[in-house]
Amino acid sequence: MIPLVYHTSYSKLVLPPKHQFPITKYAHLRQHLLESGHALEAQFVSPEPVDAAFIKGVHDPGYVNAFLSGNLSPQAIRRLGFPWSHALVERTLHSLGGSLLTAELAMSHGIALHLAGGYHHAHRDFGSGYCVFNDLVLAARHLIDEGHAGRVMILDCDVHQGDGTATLCADMDDIISVSVHCDSNFPSRKPASDYDVPLQKGLEDDGYLDALEQIFQYLLHLEKPDVILYDAGVDVHHGDRLGHLNISTQGLLRRDKLVLTMARDAGLPLAAVIGGGYSVNPLHLSERHSQLFIAANQVWQGDNE
Repeated sequence: MIPLVYHTSYSKLVLPPKHQFPITKYAHLRQHLLESGHALEAQFVSPEPVDAAFIKGVHDPGYVNAFLSGNLSPQAIRRLGFPWSHALVERTLHSLGGSLLTAELAMSHGIALHLAGGYHHAHRDFGSGYCVFNDLVLAARHLIDEGHAGRVMILDCDVHQGDGTATLCADMDDIISVSVHCDSNFPSRKPASDYDVPLQKGLEDDGYLDALEQIFQYLLHLEKPDVILYDAGVDVHHGDRLGHLNISTQGLLRRDKLVLTMARDAGLPLAAVIGGGYSVNPLHLSERHSQLFIAANQVWQGDNE
């Protein structure tokens, strides 16, 4: 069975009224997967929180300490997008642990999926865009430092460029940062990833998938990674509140099947996080995120129903 990583803290954060982040989506997604038959209870694994020392291997120690102790400046909190709370600290540490566990499980199972993650706007000394610490870079560093992999590719298909991943990986030759994103979207300043694929606003399924297939196929041969960390953000969907692309739900499934199939055929383990997705309708959002899990079942277990 494909391991699925989840913790109850993901959706327990209390946010101000009308806050635009859909914090309940993680719990809704888990329930939707179970009710729709796309997942079994036995597949779920719960992560442990990471410790501060580990985070400080990638992020500035002063920033880490300020966040954990609740001493971030008002400006830093505004940039982060979440009000500080003890629940935010618990959620953050468990979600980082979730991405690490997902990466480890992918190495032993070939694939593993995290029902959270994708905090690609977190830079070394500040958080941004609802991202406190960068789980993708932390997971990549963990795999490399523990000897599980020599080279890790972060394939980021969220609609927003992974600016934090780009800056954090600028001096890390063993992590290849790839961002396939809408050019006319957040962040306004886009530092250079190792490979950026800026897409035109309003791009539809076929053009999007062609661009993704070409770059991923090319980079698999050029960079020869040992493992793929895949950010399967669904804010590329035409109905997303914060996305500027025009990808259908079927397009999401085709995208995820494409990435998973290419990784499998190359003999590469793949760890996926669900990334961004913004909708006021929980069912719509669950259906979009569930395409990753449907794709995994079809590609890795031969379930083509």
